[in-house]
Amino acid sequence: MTRIVDAVRPRLASAVKAARPRIARLVEAVRVGPAHLPRSRTLRTWQYTAGAATAGLALAAGVVTVAGPWDANGQRTAERYRAAALERSGGADHGGSGTAATTPAPAPSAGPVLVGLGGTTGAVGTKKSAPGGQALSDVLGPLLDASALGGSHAAAVVDVATGERLYGSDSGKALTPASTTKIATAVAALSALGPDHRLTTRTALEPDTRELVLVGGGDPTLTAHAGADGWASLRTLAADTAKALGERGIHEITLSYDTTLYAGPALHPIGVNDNLAPVSALTVDEGRTDDSAAGPVPRASDPAADAAATFAGFLKEAGITTTSPGPSKASTRAENLATVSSPPLSALVERMLTNSDNDIAEALARHTALAGGEPASFAGGARAITTQLRKLGLPLSGASFHDGSGLDRADRLTADLLTGLLVKAADPDRPGLRPVLTGLPVAGFTGTLSSRYTDGAAGVVRAKTGTLTGVNTLAGTVVDQDGHLLAFAFLASDTTDAEGAQSALDATASALAACGCR
Repeated sequence: MTRIVDAVRPRLASAVKAARPRIARLVEAVRVGPAHLPRSRTLRTWQYTAGAATAGLALAAGVVTVAGPWDANGQRTAERYRAAALERSGGADHGGSGTAATTPAPAPSAGPVLVGLGGTTGAVGTKKSAPGGQALSDVLGPLLDASALGGSHAAAVVDVATGERLYGSDSGKALTPASTTKIATAVAALSALGPDHRLTTRTALEPDTRELVLVGGGDPTLTAHAGADGWASLRTLAADTAKALGERGIHEITLSYDTTLYAGPALHPIGVNDNLAPVSALTVDEGRTDDSAAGPVPRASDPAADAAATFAGFLKEAGITTTSPGPSKASTRAENLATVSSPPLSALVERMLTNSDNDIAEALARHTALAGGEPASFAGGARAITTQLRKLGLPLSGASFHDGSGLDRADRLTADLLTGLLVKAADPDRPGLRPVLTGLPVAGFTGTLSSRYTDGAAGVVRAKTGTLTGVNTLAGTVVDQDGHLLAFAFLASDTTDAEGAQSALDATASALAACGCR
C-alpha cells in the first residue's frame, strides 16, 4: 500500500496544483455569490452543506480533468501507476517500443485489468447480490430479443474469477464473428510467440555482387513517416544501411526486395478492399495511400514494390545510388547490414484490438503459422490459430477459422469460445495473454468504442466490436454493480439495421454493467 501511495502521490499532487486556480475561482463564486443578490445575514445548515458539496464536486472534477482517467491506448492511468508501484510487475511498458538492443523487455500487463469495485483486493469482487435480486436472464433476455438483432443470435456471460457461466442463449451456436475473430488471433499469437516477440526488417548485402536486398520481416507497423512514434522506421533502416555501405566504400548498388517469408495468395478472399492491403512480408504504413493510421482507405496494389521504391528514395538522400528495385531472395551467404524491429507483440496486439486493425491481424496469423511450422498463408494461419487454441483447452466445437481478421464471412465462432478466450486472457497464471484485455476498446474513450456509450456505461465496458453486412457482434469485459468482472459475448446474424443492431448490443452491455444479477 505504501508503494502504491508513493507512486500515485506525485501525479495527484501535480493534478491538484494544476486544478487549484479553477477550484479557487469556483469556491470564491460559491462564497461570494452573485453580486446582484442581497446576502442573507444568516446561513442555514443546508446552505453550508450545499456550498461544501459544490466545492467538493468542483475539486473532484478539477482533479479528474487534469489527471485524465484514461491513456490513449485504452489502459487505465491508475493501472499504470499501480504497476509501477508494484516494482513494474506489469502494464507500464506497452506504450513504448524502441528498436535498440538495449531496449528493456516489455513488462506484462497488470494482473487485475479491471479491479473489482467495493474495496476488494483481488482481481474481482466477492460480494453477493442483494437477496431477491433480478435474474440475469430476466435482464438480458428481452434486450437480446430486440428485432434489430435479427433472427439468429447467441450470447454468453461468464464470471471471470470462477469461470462459471452466468447466462447462455445458444452459446454453443457457431455464428459469423466478424472482427471479434481478432480476440482469437491475439490469444493464439501471444501463446505461440510470447508478448516480447518483435518483428524485424533487415537489409542484406550479397557478396561480390553489390546487390542489396531489403528483406521483409512481416512487420505491418513499419513506417516511412518522419515521426515514427516508436514504431520501426524505414528511414532509420535506410540511414543505417547507407552508413554501413559507406564504410565499405560502396555508393552504388543493385537494389532488390525479398517477400518470401510469406506464402500463398496476398489478396484476401474478399478481394480488393479499403479495409486491408494485399498481405505481404514487406509493407510500409499498411500500404495506405494517405497519411492515415487507422480505418478504411484505398491501398497500394503492390505494397512491397512501393516500400522498396520508398526505401530507394531514402538511400538516395543518404548518398547511395540504386537501380530500380525488383523482387529477389536474400541468400544464406548475404551479410546483414542493418535492422529495425517492431515494438513487442504485446503492443501490436493492443493496437490491433483497439483500432480493429485488419493488417496487423493477418500478419499475426501468419507469424503464428510460422511458429507452428505451417505455411505463412491465410490457410496456414487459420490452422495455426486453431492448433494454439486447442492447446489451451478452449471449446472449439463448431469453430472455423479462415483468416485472422474476421473479414472472411466463412469464419465461425461461438459465444462460449469468445468468453473462454477472455477468461483465459485474465488467468493470473498466463500474464503473457493480458494484452488481449488491455487492448480492448474502452466504451466512450478509445478505438472503435470512442463514439459509443456516450449516454451509457462509458469507461466501464471494454469490448471488441464486429461488423459486416448483416452481422453485428460485441465481446469483452464489464464490472457489474457487485464488483464482479464478467466476460460477455453477443453475436447477431441476419441483421438488417446495422445502427439499430449496434445500439441494441450497446444497451445489453450497459444493462450488464448496471446489474447486480446472478
